[in-house]
Amino acid sequence: MTRAAEPTFWGYLGCKLESASEEEVVVTLDAEPHHMNMMGIVHGGVLSSLMDNAMGIAVMLQRPGESTVTSNLNVHFVMPARGGRLYVTAHIVHQTHRSVTTESRITNERGELVALSTGSFRVR
Repeated sequence: MTRAAEPTFWGYLGCKLESASEEEVVVTLDAEPHHMNMMGIVHGGVLSSLMDNAMGIAVMLQRPGESTVTSNLNVHFVMPARGGRLYVTAHIVHQTHRSVTTESRITNERGELVALSTGSFRVR
């Protein structure tokens, strides 16, 4: 899966899939200067993309062979990320025939919560 994603936005961001099961997906990113905004912290779009990617993998594992797409993404930025390794965990919280609801969290190397999100995915 990650080999196929490498030439896409996933690879451009620098995401790494650490583990994936039906219960939880863990993605990491080593935040580098190009991930930062003008204030020297990781850009909110990077954090949002990380969570969307991790939640999307969780959905794909639950719904293999089905076409899914993010239909809603809610993000709460709790504290700034200043660089280093970021850890994203994602899991499914609810699903129906046509939609899947997910949750994810980003923590820094010290285990501090950086951001959390929920996402809805449409199933076709």
